[in-house]
Amino acid sequence: MTSAQPSPTRSAEVQDYERMMGMVTGFWVTQTVRAAALYNLADHLAAGADTAEAIAEAESTDPDATRRLLRTCASLGLMTTQDGQHFTGTSLLSTLRHDDPHSLRHFAISQSAPGHWLPWGRFPEAVRTGRHQVTAAHGEENIFDYFAKHLDEASSFTESMSNLSRASALDVAEVLDTKDVTFALDIGGAGGDVVLAMMRANPELHGGVLDLPHIVPAATEAASAEGLEGRFTAVGGDFFDSVPAADLYVLKYILHDWDDANCVRLLRNCRAALAEGGRIAVVDHLVGEAGEPGLAPLMDMNMLDMTGGRERQLTEFDALFTAAGLRRVKVSTAGAFAVIEAQPAV
Repeated sequence: MTSAQPSPTRSAEVQDYERMMGMVTGFWVTQTVRAAALYNLADHLAAGADTAEAIAEAESTDPDATRRLLRTCASLGLMTTQDGQHFTGTSLLSTLRHDDPHSLRHFAISQSAPGHWLPWGRFPEAVRTGRHQVTAAHGEENIFDYFAKHLDEASSFTESMSNLSRASALDVAEVLDTKDVTFALDIGGAGGDVVLAMMRANPELHGGVLDLPHIVPAATEAASAEGLEGRFTAVGGDFFDSVPAADLYVLKYILHDWDDANCVRLLRNCRAALAEGGRIAVVDHLVGEAGEPGLAPLMDMNMLDMTGGRERQLTEFDALFTAAGLRRVKVSTAGAFAVIEAQPAV
């Protein structure tokens, strides 16, 4: 009996070369979008400054280079022009506006800044070794240590996470039942968007954020801006050391940052401090079957290169829970995320 032979790779067609060119030059687009975000093109066009000269004067950029940037942005569908001199922003460009509550401006800036950009330049080494490349690129143990020394980038990254959280916070708040919860703590919650949405949905709920000391002021300001400071607590600390007691822990976009050992360590800390009858809610992407399109597989590559973490399948989350003395009790969907709830196993 002979083993099955692999099928030969299909020959490339014209459209495959075109598609591959788009993939290979994708980083050109990334940095073009970064410049559009940094120089506030969406806001300038919305305010009526629609020429390269006007924008260059406002941003102190080279007029000719600015004109070329606008022309390229038009080719990418970010704006339109009738005469090559005056430009109008499209709805796609509006995703980079400051006043859009779900703005991707800070995400565009932070993902293409040195903190992320330089480790990604070493991505093949991450695949070869299985280790993240932040140490090799920046000399820091992890990206969060890098941010602690580069506060401008840290600010953009934190704001980008808040922007992304706002888009899903209402979905998470709708999925999580808090009627019997007194205090919910958002672990690594940055600006606190998720727990604040939960507090708006439940006027009796008290909530808080545990994050690094240089991050928590943003959460305090956000709670005050919404008039929720009386029910809100911000705690600066390291969740690998310990976590404050709570009835419900929310870990959104947290476990994917870390390897299995650190995830178990964090989950055990939550289990140890969890109030009787309480639970833990993990909000993350779920990796589907091989070949299934979506953000999760690419995010998994980002975690490989940037943090040493990973995106996981449901069985992998179950393994983490078991190792931490927990058991999965519920899985729900909140937009693009899975909400996986767990309680102590005994």
